[in-house]
Amino acid sequence: MFHNLLAIFILSLGSAALTHATQQPDPKDSQEAVDAAQQYPILSMRERAAMIDTMLADRLDNVLPDLMAREGIDMWVLVSREYNEDPVLKTMLPATWLSARRRTILVLFNPGEGKPVERLAVARYNVDSLFAKTWDKEKQPDQWQALLALIKQKNPSKIGINISKHYGLADGLNATEYQEFTAALDKFSAEKIVSGEKLAIGWLETRSKLEMQLYPQLTAIGHDLIKRAFSNEVITPGITTTEDVVWWLREQTRELKLSTWFHPSVSLQRARQYDSEKWDPAKELSQGQVIQPGDLLHVDFGLVYLRLHSDQQQHAYVLKSDEVEAPLFLQKALAIGNRLQDIFTANFAQGRTGNEVLKLSRQQAIAENIKPTIYTHPIGFHGHAAGTTLGMWDSQDGVPVQGDYPLHYNTAYSIELNAAVFVEEWHKEIRIMLEEQAYFDQQGVQYIDGRQRQLHLISSQ
Repeated sequence: MFHNLLAIFILSLGSAALTHATQQPDPKDSQEAVDAAQQYPILSMRERAAMIDTMLADRLDNVLPDLMAREGIDMWVLVSREYNEDPVLKTMLPATWLSARRRTILVLFNPGEGKPVERLAVARYNVDSLFAKTWDKEKQPDQWQALLALIKQKNPSKIGINISKHYGLADGLNATEYQEFTAALDKFSAEKIVSGEKLAIGWLETRSKLEMQLYPQLTAIGHDLIKRAFSNEVITPGITTTEDVVWWLREQTRELKLSTWFHPSVSLQRARQYDSEKWDPAKELSQGQVIQPGDLLHVDFGLVYLRLHSDQQQHAYVLKSDEVEAPLFLQKALAIGNRLQDIFTANFAQGRTGNEVLKLSRQQAIAENIKPTIYTHPIGFHGHAAGTTLGMWDSQDGVPVQGDYPLHYNTAYSIELNAAVFVEEWHKEIRIMLEEQAYFDQQGVQYIDGRQRQLHLISSQ
């Protein structure tokens, strides 16, 4: 099934009219844009479900065993009630399970010696073909006692559960489930309970080889939608507002049968616009303003597809009537932003913490007379995902705990940062705010679908 689906995907991707943010944008008329949208190789809902299940089975077979061995946990117990799911458990449900059923208990047991991880469900039902049902309610009415019997049978050394003080995504075992579970344990089993925090983070942050064959498509779709949004297909200078562009992105996302994981934003910077000395991204800089020639536009946009997330920020310039390219000072400002990206990603190293990468990168950038703000986060099953935090916009001296978590190979990040550049021509400081998806492995950091090196151009005619 996997090979057939992947073959279809690759063939359709090869024929798709995907465009990339590393290219200079060319205006399209509306019909061409519609035709291009129809050529995206986006799977049907049925095909997506099959692909999600294939990806999940692949992760359980090829990613999880190494993580369990790395963290020294040979049994991992995940518990959720319907509509109150542990974030980790949700990533292990088959595509046709939109929630847990009643109380769902998943047990992952690593017997060691190269044997496969056993996938068991102390639940009323089999969890599709991924987790085999081990509980017969007619024989043992108490679900917790059934779990305890399974624990005794497997006799693990350590039992990981999802409790964590500092990582919300690893703290999915709610208070009631924790109390009832621990109350049911005998003393011998209770002594084996440990936090599965690092195992949960590892599961969420690690990207599989199969996922990384599919992630470029999602990233390319986001790039193409941004390119179309920042063109005369959508923007008529003097008429179109920044909010119009935001809602066009929302509508086009739904047209493609995709979803966004946050409401997009489009803002602008321009000469003589009031700009406070202290930058605060929590404030909408230019909400609902009419786009005019000479404006520098910015977008923040993220999609969800096949349970993976994207998060992208790029810039466009609205040409004045006598211009054929963006002013040189804005091109130089973008180049400074690209240089900051280079400095930052060059400092990634396995085992190095987010705070260490942040400190090294800021020191180097400042030495090159760049004014940096770095706020990069992992991405994958969630937009702001589990893993190493590399700065926050309001925490440039480091982030306690999350910033002390080390980098691991086979992880993905939103390389999110900005470079503040004083523009003499505008008599003000502007910010080049960039965000692109990247993958970190033994070869270093590679952008999943390139990055913006040239401003999108919008005609004023």
